[in-house]
Amino acid sequence: MSSSPCSTCLDAGANAAPVPAPAPTHHWPAIGSLTLGVFGLVMAEFLPASLLTAMATDLGVSDGAAGQAVTATALVGAIAAPSLPLLTRRLDRRLVMLAFTVLLLVSNAIAATASSLGPLLVARVLLGIALGGFWSMSAALALRLVPPEQFAKAMSVILTGVSVATVCAAPLGAWMGDVWGWRSAFIAAGAVSLVTLAVQALTLPALPPRDKPDLRVLAELLRRPPVRVALLAVLLVVSGHFAGFTYIRPLMEQVTHLSVGAISAVLLGYGIGGFFGNFAGGWLAGRSERHAIVAGGVLIAALAASLLVAGSSTWVTAIAITLWGFAFGAFPVGFQTWIVRAAPDQAEGAGGLLVAAFQIAIASGAIGGGLLVDHIGALGGPSFAVVALTLGTLLTLRHGPRPAAGGAQ
Repeated sequence: MSSSPCSTCLDAGANAAPVPAPAPTHHWPAIGSLTLGVFGLVMAEFLPASLLTAMATDLGVSDGAAGQAVTATALVGAIAAPSLPLLTRRLDRRLVMLAFTVLLLVSNAIAATASSLGPLLVARVLLGIALGGFWSMSAALALRLVPPEQFAKAMSVILTGVSVATVCAAPLGAWMGDVWGWRSAFIAAGAVSLVTLAVQALTLPALPPRDKPDLRVLAELLRRPPVRVALLAVLLVVSGHFAGFTYIRPLMEQVTHLSVGAISAVLLGYGIGGFFGNFAGGWLAGRSERHAIVAGGVLIAALAASLLVAGSSTWVTAIAITLWGFAFGAFPVGFQTWIVRAAPDQAEGAGGLLVAAFQIAIASGAIGGGLLVDHIGALGGPSFAVVALTLGTLLTLRHGPRPAAGGAQ
C-alpha cells in the first residue's frame, strides 16, 4: 500500500523531538480593559435618559427632539456594527479598539461642550461608531485573548461592565445633572474613557487581523428564516423597551411629579434591578432562550401598562421601573444565544447583524416614543412599549427556538 504525503511526513519525523503545542494565551488584564470599554460605552449611551429634560431645556428643544440623541447613536451603531469589521479587516485589532476608545473620549468632550442640538448629535454619531464597532468585535477578540474553554468566563467578565454601567449611569447622571448641571455627567464619562484608553494601551497585545469578513456572508445569513425571525423579534422587543426607557424621566416629572432626588433613587432601583436581572436572565437563557425572552417581554409589557393606568402613583412607578430594569436583563443574553444557535457556522457575522438589529431597534424606539411624547404627552413612551413588546413576545413564543428531539436546543 502506498503511503500518503502525510503518512510519509509522519514516518520521517517519528524519531524527531516532539514539537510543543503553542501555549494558550491568558490575557486577563486585556479582558479587564475591554470590560472598562463596555462600561464607558454603555454609560455614555444611557446618560441622555437620565438627563433628557435638563438637556432639552438648556438646548432650547423639546423632550422628543433631545431624545434623538439616542436615535443618532443607535442608527450609526447599526451601520457600524456590520461594516467596521469589513472596513478595518487589514488593521491590527489592538489599534482598532484603541481608536474606538478615542472616539468615545472625543464624543464625551463634544457632548459636554455642546451649545445646541447639532453638536450634541455629532457627539452621539461618534459614540455610535465606537459602540457598534466595539460590540461587533468584542466576542471575537475575547476568544483570542483567553483559551477557548475560558471564553464564556471572559465574556461574563466583559458583560459585567454592562451591569455596572446600568447601575451607575442613570442615577449618577441624574444626581450630577441636578448638582452641577447635565454637562458634568459627560465630563465624568470623558474621564472614564481617558482612563480606559490608558489601560487598554497598556494591556491589549498586538492582534493582527485574522478573520476575513465578507458581505456575501451577511447576505447569506439574511436568507435564513431562523435568523430573520430572531432579528425581527429584536426589532420589536428592544424598540418597545427603549421607547419606554428613553422617555422615563419626563413621565416621572410630569405624571408622577417626583423630585430630582426621587428620580435619582428610582433610576438607581432600575440599575440595581438590571444588575440582578443580567444574572437571572443568563440563568434562564441557559435553559431556554425562548422562555427568557418571553418572560422578560411579558413582564415589561405588564409594567408599561401599569404606568399607563397608575403612573401618578409614586409607589407604582418606583416598583414598575425597578422591575423593568430586572426584566430587561433577559434580552441581551437571550438574543445572543438565539442568534448563535440560528447560525452556529457563522457566529461572528450573525453577531454583527444582531448588534445592528439592536441599534435599529433602539433608534426606532427613540423615534416612535419621541413622536408620541411630543403629541400625546409623557405616557407616549409606555404606550409604544406595550404594543411593540406584546407583538415581539408573541412572535418569540410562536417562532422562537425550541428544544431539539434529544432535548438540546
